[in-house]
Amino acid sequence: MTRSYKHMETSVIHEGYDTKEMLGSLTPPLFQTSTYTFESAEQGERRFAGEEDGYIYSRLGNPTVTILEERIAALENGERGLAFSSGMAAISAVLIALTKANDHVLCSSGLYGCTFGLLTMMKEKYNITHDFSSMGTEEAIRSKIKPETVCIYVETPINPTMRLIDLEMVARVAKENDIVVVVDNTFASPYLQNPLDLGCDIVLHSATKYIGGHGDVIAGLAVGKKDLLDEIAMTTLKDIGGVIAPFDAWLLLRGLKTLPVRMERHCTNAEEIVKRLKAHPNVSTVYYPNDESHPDYPIMKKQMRRGGGVISFSLKGTKKDAQAFLNHLSFLKIAVSLGDTETLIEHPATMTHAVVPEESREKMGITDQLIRLSVGLEAWQDIWADLEQALNQIKINSDAYSKA
Repeated sequence: MTRSYKHMETSVIHEGYDTKEMLGSLTPPLFQTSTYTFESAEQGERRFAGEEDGYIYSRLGNPTVTILEERIAALENGERGLAFSSGMAAISAVLIALTKANDHVLCSSGLYGCTFGLLTMMKEKYNITHDFSSMGTEEAIRSKIKPETVCIYVETPINPTMRLIDLEMVARVAKENDIVVVVDNTFASPYLQNPLDLGCDIVLHSATKYIGGHGDVIAGLAVGKKDLLDEIAMTTLKDIGGVIAPFDAWLLLRGLKTLPVRMERHCTNAEEIVKRLKAHPNVSTVYYPNDESHPDYPIMKKQMRRGGGVISFSLKGTKKDAQAFLNHLSFLKIAVSLGDTETLIEHPATMTHAVVPEESREKMGITDQLIRLSVGLEAWQDIWADLEQALNQIKINSDAYSKA
């Protein structure tokens, strides 16, 4: 879908919706209906045969959902968007649609825990195998491609290590081998990164995060070329049925209107926190893309507008020290998810990535000392004050740290 407006700040408010079509309603209406009536039996036949456009049943399409799908397609510069009941519903629908028994998926070296779990289940049930690659060079990618590889699945920034993948490079290698590239763009949002512009084929979002932005909806989105998304819509979306509810689509449309404003504040706050975390004696390493010491900083400068609102950092000490730090926090919330107005903080090894076996977690760089921080919209001074007082209460045992 071609974006109607030059600037994203305008598109997030106006794209895909004409007030004249909805009795002048400024806000897109909520079509809270499960089914739709036909003017005649013949019209019903034509719609089911695909000979006439129109709504049939909300699992197959809904006017509120359509506005959302057209808006996200425009924001990601794709031909079609699809909305799902969760980020994992979107990921599952896409991966199942692209694969069949005995196929192979090549993945970036870190994945969200439930994506890892899905791939493990697909291997056990259908022998759809997967491998991991750092994707640091073209050769690193080529060396892991097999004759049965049908999809390259990438997170960038990677959850929770914040490593980046050069998407132009991945797309270039994939096209040589006629392989579809799928990118989970949740951590960046369409405001900071547009994988389709870099040659990738499908972009995914857990819309629960930055797109919704207020911690009150679970949803997922996919955007890509029309032929690919049409196939997903008529198979794994329709038949598995992980469709979004109209009210949830309405909430996402509301959240999207402030995405650019929110992302700027998330990024600014994160940059302030990074500077202070790096200087604290109880922090060993900070991982943030827009930090010049980050190993993938050149990639960030090339394909992202700013560094985002998520920081990961490693504490000196042990798993117990990491948990003690979290327990000493005052107003910052210990919770999974990210992209909310509130600052959220979690321990990936025992929370979001607990399903990943320890050996695999270690290879991904997810240690017991790693903390993931989703910086919210509060005053950064208050965020830092709470982090600092909790960090100051940790009494690091130097011997234990040296062995950790």
